[in-house]
Amino acid sequence: MKALLVRPRRLGIDPRWENELRKEGFSRIAGVDEAGRGCLFGPVAAAAVILPDPHGLRGVDDSKQLGEAERERLCEKIEQRAISWSVAMVDAATIDRVNILEASRMAMRLAVERLPLPADALLVDALAIPASLPQTSIIHGDAVCRSIAAASILAKVHRDRTMREWDRLYPGFAIASNKGYGTPVHLQALQALGPTAEHRFSYRPVRECCRGALCIGWRDPREPLFE
Repeated sequence: MKALLVRPRRLGIDPRWENELRKEGFSRIAGVDEAGRGCLFGPVAAAAVILPDPHGLRGVDDSKQLGEAERERLCEKIEQRAISWSVAMVDAATIDRVNILEASRMAMRLAVERLPLPADALLVDALAIPASLPQTSIIHGDAVCRSIAAASILAKVHRDRTMREWDRLYPGFAIASNKGYGTPVHLQALQALGPTAEHRFSYRPVRECCRGALCIGWRDPREPLFE
């Protein structure tokens, strides 16, 4: 695995990242990004996307800069026009076991490995991932590289859909609206109801709700946990 870490001089979607790799002879360049690292509940998701050249897509940007309806619209367009795409998720129990950074890398690696048409080079948001392919890790990659931005949209949309499903199984935490993030409503529900089996017990707000109480998904506090 050879990874090059790059910090862009300016933000804004720039085609040079893909163009430079095409000049080197690569043709199936996958953008890779994750969603949900900061959540208290549920899996971390990652997506890998190989866009055609020309891509024919307008409005693709960092998923955090887009509204939900626009993300959904762009997700459909990306899936229709991409040469290859995939999404992978790593569950809360694995996050607790290996820590969120390693779980994010794991999800990214799985997304790359599951591409129906494999990539020959990777553009990755911020992280280096365990893959044998040439890769460039770009700080703020989802804000400067279209392929990574497309991956950020797919990862976010697919994870949000999963959160809406979990909301039906675990009512009371407002998961459909907060997507597992530690909003005031979510934190109040944690105090009142206790964590579920899908919460991340290695995260302090979740762990602290279990002290002195029998919670859904309870774990012995003497077990080693990550901060």
